[in-house]
Amino acid sequence: MVTAKPSQDRPLRADAQRNRARLLAAAETVFATSGLAVPIEEVAKAAGVGVGTVYRHFPNKEALFEAIVIARTRRLADQTRALVEDGDPHTALFEIVDRVVGEAAVKKDFADALTAAGRDVKSTDEMTEASADMRAALADLLAAGQRVGVVTEDVTIAELFSLLYGLCVAAEHYNWDGMQRARAVTLTFNGLGPR
Repeated sequence: MVTAKPSQDRPLRADAQRNRARLLAAAETVFATSGLAVPIEEVAKAAGVGVGTVYRHFPNKEALFEAIVIARTRRLADQTRALVEDGDPHTALFEIVDRVVGEAAVKKDFADALTAAGRDVKSTDEMTEASADMRAALADLLAAGQRVGVVTEDVTIAELFSLLYGLCVAAEHYNWDGMQRARAVTLTFNGLGPR
């Protein structure tokens, strides 16, 4: 798992790095299954640390969630870049959209994470950098799909993010199974294709 940089300028001790990594992994799981309203004490319990340890690494729940969003955004950007480089341009964009919506169906905080990645986030340099990286990777994948004619040329990256967000919210809200997700993604791509 990729982790966000600590807020301090000095490097963390080895035990502090382990605690931080454990916190991020536990928080991602807790937020994904219970949503963002879960108390921070539940994250600490899942990580096997005290609440004070959480606050030593993250000043509040928002900072902890932002670190998770950064890590998730970077992973998604890496997956998207791999599809740009090695995927079939006829199916690569469909694959990444299906993957994103599939995660949203089981992770209750995924639409929030996607929202952060899809807009011009100004909260931290690291978040801004991760978001820009994701937008660039997805824009490259969209352009590849447009070059081979599977996506109409007038679709913008902002529109694609809006569609992704809508699909993710629906997947979370209605708890889509694989068949419902595939149908929704297929209908979306039929709308994106050449007229």
